[in-house]
Amino acid sequence: MPKILRILNRLNIGGPTFNVTNLSAYLPANYETKVLAGFKEESEGSSEYMLKDKGINYAFVPGMFRSIHPKNDWKAYQFIKKEIKDFRPDIVHTHAAKAGALGRLAAHFSKDPPKVLIHTYHGNVFDGYFSPLKTRVFLAIERYLCKISTVVIAISKQQKDDLVYKYKIVSAEKVRVIRLGFDLDSFLENRAEKRKIFRDFYRIEEQEVVITITGRLAPVKDHHLFIDALSYLKKQHPDLPFKVFIVGDGELFEAILEQVKQAGFSYCLPDGQNFEAQVIFTSWRKDIDVINAGSDIIALSSLNEGTPVSIIEAQAAGKAVICTQVGGVSDVVQHLETGILVKSNANEFAEGLNMLISDQQLRERLGINAAEFSLANYSVKRLISETEDLYEQLLRK
Repeated sequence: MPKILRILNRLNIGGPTFNVTNLSAYLPANYETKVLAGFKEESEGSSEYMLKDKGINYAFVPGMFRSIHPKNDWKAYQFIKKEIKDFRPDIVHTHAAKAGALGRLAAHFSKDPPKVLIHTYHGNVFDGYFSPLKTRVFLAIERYLCKISTVVIAISKQQKDDLVYKYKIVSAEKVRVIRLGFDLDSFLENRAEKRKIFRDFYRIEEQEVVITITGRLAPVKDHHLFIDALSYLKKQHPDLPFKVFIVGDGELFEAILEQVKQAGFSYCLPDGQNFEAQVIFTSWRKDIDVINAGSDIIALSSLNEGTPVSIIEAQAAGKAVICTQVGGVSDVVQHLETGILVKSNANEFAEGLNMLISDQQLRERLGINAAEFSLANYSVKRLISETEDLYEQLLRK
């Protein structure tokens, strides 16, 4: 029975946790999997429940946090190294930057290293995260880590091109593209019923168009661009009947709230009841299927994305999406076919929103196309099949 040690940055709400959970839960029973994970930040929602619900064997890595801290990182490295010694995995598969660095180094320098060492990139830390100097240092580190890896996985064709040609950290021969895969059933089921529940609870009028943005309130998600676009939209088209839901939390909550206030929007905080407000903050929610069903437009304003989970879920729910054209977004959204793509420009974003708010038929057409696309390309069944094929191929070598 092949053993897989899967290592993840932290158990926050996001694509990496979905990916790790699905791979660990749905790979055939002849694989034994253990998951190691770092600790989420205080402002982030926890995804530990996903692993618990699926009965996955997991443990937290002492000292592994998102930020760089030599003492903590050394502690985490030593813990991972001991886990490799005790668990004796055939495959070590790391996910995202911190886990990818500590996990691959620990595996490579183990006395009995695993036969296969794989890393999956979920986005990257080369755009929108750090200063130019830090970015150059991280690029040099990643080039070394790719050299000691058996294979690296990109989650989109665009991401592979970036890794190989833009950042030049790995050869094309060493990269496999395996798109993320999700259990999308909850976004397909009982949509009309869920829509009614959501809109009744928030007392949303029939003619009001709901725009939702879901994700960490962090610099890379660029909610400031989103609020700027809403402000421009309100000034240029004051009679448009729209309501906004900001789902998530994070370090920029206060700054985004202040921006909403300065733009003159009425607002409702997560524990508030003034649902007549135009902008509603919900904090983290588990019932994204209900929120998507009750929404009309799903937005994404990120500076950088690998494969945007919130957009795939929105597409599965048959919703029109509008996104900044960054990273792997264009692999998920085809402009005016399955959604709207815009540059990172508030005026352009606002006009895209105006187009969707004003044209129900366009929203419906994009939503139908998007649902077909997401179900055909991002199923968990395909993810498992492609990953298992790769594992078997590498273990046979």
